[in-house]
Amino acid sequence: MRRLKSLFKDHTELHALATEADKHNGLQRLWEEIIPEPLRPHTHAGGIKHRRLTVFATNGAVAARLKLTAPTLLKDLQNKGLEVTSIRVEVHAPSPRGPPPRRQAPPPARAPQHPRRRGG
Repeated sequence: MRRLKSLFKDHTELHALATEADKHNGLQRLWEEIIPEPLRPHTHAGGIKHRRLTVFATNGAVAARLKLTAPTLLKDLQNKGLEVTSIRVEVHAPSPRGPPPRRQAPPPARAPQHPRRRGG
Protein backbone atom coordinates (compact mmCIF):
# COMPACT_ATOMS: atom_id res chain seq x y z
CA MET A 1 0.00 0.00 0.00
CA ARG A 2 2.89 2.36 0.76
CA ARG A 3 4.30 1.83 -2.72
CA LEU A 4 0.98 2.88 -4.20
CA LYS A 5 0.84 6.01 -2.03
CA SER A 6 4.40 6.94 -2.97
CA LEU A 7 3.49 6.52 -6.64
CA PHE A 8 0.61 8.95 -6.18
CA LYS A 9 2.87 11.47 -4.41
CA ASP A 10 5.56 11.29 -7.09
CA HIS A 11 3.24 12.12 -9.98
CA THR A 12 1.44 15.47 -9.98
CA GLU A 13 -1.63 14.26 -11.88
CA LEU A 14 -2.06 11.20 -9.72
CA HIS A 15 -1.54 13.25 -6.56
CA ALA A 16 -4.34 15.62 -7.63
CA LEU A 17 -6.58 12.64 -8.35
CA ALA A 18 -5.83 11.08 -4.96
CA THR A 19 -6.59 14.40 -3.24
CA GLU A 20 -9.96 14.63 -4.99
CA ALA A 21 -10.75 11.02 -4.10
CA ASP A 22 -9.96 11.74 -0.43
CA LYS A 23 -12.26 14.78 -0.50
CA HIS A 24 -15.05 12.74 -2.03
CA ASN A 25 -14.62 9.93 0.51
CA GLY A 26 -14.79 12.47 3.34
CA LEU A 27 -17.94 13.98 1.86
CA GLN A 28 -19.52 10.54 1.55
CA ARG A 29 -18.68 9.71 5.18
CA LEU A 30 -20.22 13.00 6.30
CA TRP A 31 -23.32 12.31 4.22
CA GLU A 32 -23.69 8.87 5.77
CA GLU A 33 -23.55 10.41 9.24
CA ILE A 34 -26.57 12.67 8.64
CA ILE A 35 -28.78 10.70 6.26
CA PRO A 36 -31.54 8.65 7.93
CA GLU A 37 -30.70 4.95 8.13
CA PRO A 38 -33.49 3.71 5.79
CA LEU A 39 -32.26 6.01 3.00
CA ARG A 40 -28.53 5.36 3.45
CA PRO A 41 -28.16 2.41 1.05
CA HIS A 42 -30.18 4.24 -1.62
CA THR A 43 -28.20 7.50 -1.78
CA HIS A 44 -24.69 8.78 -2.21
CA ALA A 45 -23.06 12.18 -2.26
CA GLY A 46 -21.91 13.33 -5.66
CA GLY A 47 -19.90 16.47 -5.16
CA ILE A 48 -20.03 20.14 -4.33
CA LYS A 49 -20.00 22.83 -6.98
CA HIS A 50 -20.78 26.49 -6.31
CA ARG A 51 -21.70 25.57 -2.71
CA ARG A 52 -24.39 23.16 -3.94
CA LEU A 53 -24.20 19.51 -2.91
CA THR A 54 -25.43 17.05 -5.51
CA VAL A 55 -26.90 13.87 -4.06
CA PHE A 56 -27.82 10.82 -6.11
CA ALA A 57 -30.83 8.65 -5.30
CA THR A 58 -31.51 5.20 -6.72
CA ASN A 59 -35.15 5.91 -7.56
CA GLY A 60 -37.84 8.58 -7.63
CA ALA A 61 -39.35 7.68 -4.26
CA VAL A 62 -36.02 8.12 -2.49
CA ALA A 63 -35.42 11.37 -4.38
CA ALA A 64 -38.80 12.69 -3.26
CA ARG A 65 -38.03 11.79 0.35
CA LEU A 66 -34.65 13.56 0.11
CA LYS A 67 -36.27 16.68 -1.30
CA LEU A 68 -38.73 16.73 1.59
CA THR A 69 -35.95 16.41 4.17
CA ALA A 70 -33.45 18.66 2.33
CA PRO A 71 -33.82 21.67 4.68
CA THR A 72 -33.00 19.54 7.73
CA LEU A 73 -30.18 17.74 5.94
CA LEU A 74 -28.75 21.07 4.81
CA LYS A 75 -28.70 22.40 8.38
CA ASP A 76 -27.07 19.19 9.60
CA LEU A 77 -24.35 19.49 6.95
CA GLN A 78 -23.75 23.14 7.84
CA ASN A 79 -23.55 22.25 11.54
CA LYS A 80 -20.86 19.69 10.63
CA GLY A 81 -18.84 22.50 9.02
CA LEU A 82 -19.66 21.91 5.37
CA GLU A 83 -20.06 25.16 3.43
CA VAL A 84 -23.11 24.40 1.30
CA THR A 85 -26.17 26.52 0.61
CA SER A 86 -28.35 24.00 -1.22
CA ILE A 87 -28.83 20.34 -2.03
CA ARG A 88 -29.58 19.12 -5.52
CA VAL A 89 -31.14 15.66 -5.83
CA GLU A 90 -30.81 13.54 -8.96
CA VAL A 91 -32.11 10.08 -9.70
CA HIS A 92 -29.24 7.89 -10.79
CA ALA A 93 -30.39 4.29 -10.95
CA PRO A 94 -27.65 1.72 -10.44
CA SER A 95 -26.47 -0.22 -13.46
CA PRO A 96 -27.79 -3.75 -13.75
CA ARG A 97 -25.25 -6.33 -12.68
CA GLY A 98 -23.82 -8.58 -15.30
CA PRO A 99 -24.35 -8.50 -19.05
CA PRO A 100 -27.81 -7.76 -20.39
CA PRO A 101 -29.94 -10.80 -21.17
CA ARG A 102 -29.47 -12.12 -24.67
CA ARG A 103 -32.39 -11.73 -26.98
CA GLN A 104 -33.40 -14.85 -28.78
CA ALA A 105 -34.02 -14.60 -32.47
CA PRO A 106 -37.57 -15.46 -33.49
CA PRO A 107 -37.96 -18.86 -35.14
CA PRO A 108 -37.71 -18.75 -38.92
CA ALA A 109 -40.99 -18.31 -40.73
CA ARG A 110 -42.34 -21.47 -42.30
CA ALA A 111 -44.18 -21.58 -45.54
CA PRO A 112 -47.82 -22.51 -45.05
CA GLN A 113 -48.44 -26.16 -45.72
CA HIS A 114 -51.30 -27.06 -47.98
CA PRO A 115 -52.90 -30.49 -47.93
CA ARG A 116 -52.01 -32.57 -50.95
CA ARG A 117 -54.63 -32.79 -53.59
CA ARG A 118 -55.69 -36.17 -54.64
CA GLY A 119 -56.03 -36.80 -58.27
CA GLY A 120 -59.37 -37.13 -59.63
